[in-house]
Amino acid sequence: MTTWRRSDELSALATADFDVVVIGAGMTGAGVALDAASRGLRVALIDRGDIASGTSSKSSKMVHGGLRYLQQREFRLVYENMRERQRLLLNAPYLVQPLPFLIPLFGSNGVASKAVVKGYATALRIYDLSGGWRIGHRHRRITRDETLAHLPTLRTERLVAGFLYYDARGDDARVALMLAKTASRHFNAHVANYVRVIDVTKDAHGRVQGVACRDEETNNEFTISARAVVNATGVWADNIFAMTEHQPSHRITPAKGVHVSVARDRLPADVAAVLQVPNDRRSIFVVPFEDAPYTYVGTTDTAYSDSIDDPTCSADDVAYLLAAVNASTSSNLTVHDVTGVWAGLRPLLAPEKGRKIKERTADLSRRHRVTDSGDGVVHVTGGKWTTYRQMAEDAVDALRSYVPELAGVRTKSLRLYGVSAWRPSNELEEHLYHRFGADTTKVLDLISDEPALGTCPIMGQPYIGAEFLFSAREELVTSLVDLLTRRTRAHLHDARATLGAAESIANIVAEELGWDDAEVVHQVTAYRELVEHEFGAAGLSIEQID
Repeated sequence: MTTWRRSDELSALATADFDVVVIGAGMTGAGVALDAASRGLRVALIDRGDIASGTSSKSSKMVHGGLRYLQQREFRLVYENMRERQRLLLNAPYLVQPLPFLIPLFGSNGVASKAVVKGYATALRIYDLSGGWRIGHRHRRITRDETLAHLPTLRTERLVAGFLYYDARGDDARVALMLAKTASRHFNAHVANYVRVIDVTKDAHGRVQGVACRDEETNNEFTISARAVVNATGVWADNIFAMTEHQPSHRITPAKGVHVSVARDRLPADVAAVLQVPNDRRSIFVVPFEDAPYTYVGTTDTAYSDSIDDPTCSADDVAYLLAAVNASTSSNLTVHDVTGVWAGLRPLLAPEKGRKIKERTADLSRRHRVTDSGDGVVHVTGGKWTTYRQMAEDAVDALRSYVPELAGVRTKSLRLYGVSAWRPSNELEEHLYHRFGADTTKVLDLISDEPALGTCPIMGQPYIGAEFLFSAREELVTSLVDLLTRRTRAHLHDARATLGAAESIANIVAEELGWDDAEVVHQVTAYRELVEHEFGAAGLSIEQID
């Protein structure tokens, strides 16, 4: 099969018998689907939204060990993160790459606090020993001038020196998509987005028989037959717990993280930087996008009690992040500099009974938990996207009592779809390669057939028409929002510029997706409403800023 179409996947879901249905196509769910399928199981993967449309497209885009977890004495977690970071670098090299991180050192009279310097040096040494060295670099102290070369707008009056250490980054939404595509193309799993679970069906003995579903695009209802179910819905996990246990569940504590983007020339950086927030025990990251001339700032880590279906970046969130950056730099960022915003919810494990949830959710553990309900439903909760593979392995191991023919784990060294010996030879190919891997040649073929597809429809962004068309054809796209917010990061880079090009992009994919003129208008309107909603919540205008 040369194409990957939602309609084909839906037909298979309604007619085939499966060993396991995985609910939730974020990073963890896609990882579970791949682990299970590669171990010989017949797998269905579904999500009520798009692939990675929840938390898994709203992260800080970093694959990291978590330096701050050392302060919480979470040494095992840091080691696990480092190990899984390295596996991602090896198994998805076109999607995940090393990234230097800068820690500026500030002081007075040209001298930084000895206690602060010693604290960082000790933490970074432990970080390296915990597995950081596997990336090929160890941390080092750098001079004041070297520090400024990486982040030129740092305030010079107190800057003394800096530390440089290494982690990694990746496009979270595309990693999740390629996990799902690997499961589908290499191991015959069936994957469908916009399929909502209505109920988990059981036999007279209370054992799982499958899941009742509704296609959110057509409202058609159908049942997927399966021997087991994995709940990998992240922040929505309590909904599935409640559905299967017929009582309220409170296993998850959502924590909100927000990010803002600005033009690179307003906040120039060629590495990521860790900046301390004044009068707070938090830190924020400043990270250059690798595929566009923008820099993003994040993240917050605050308790959240509103609707988990619609987390937004508030005006206070924007003010907090800008103030934090301005305290350490001379960029003097204002709300007029913000070009993109995104907000997501971390599905943290609820604190133990008797422990109150504080504003500082950064102190809650990022560990994961696998729960076997005993009826054929396995729940995997908590965790972080760096460790998705270990979470998936643990969840699939828990299926053994329901599918005893389960083979041994293969994902530790399993290359993802798109990894090949092909390598780019120019700037365009380099851009496409880090998004599509070996499929870059297919995108280039589209340009050969229609040269106009080689142009960039969005001002200031690198995405070309051919990649929108390819995604519409082979990446389960159903809407313009899918294309602009997850198949690309155009919306995150600069939502205003993306909105200005939305109609032209919709026209590029209209024939492929069967959209008439009225549907093109509907798709553009839906995207405009998303931008208005997100920018309005953040106190921003969608009008272009001169």
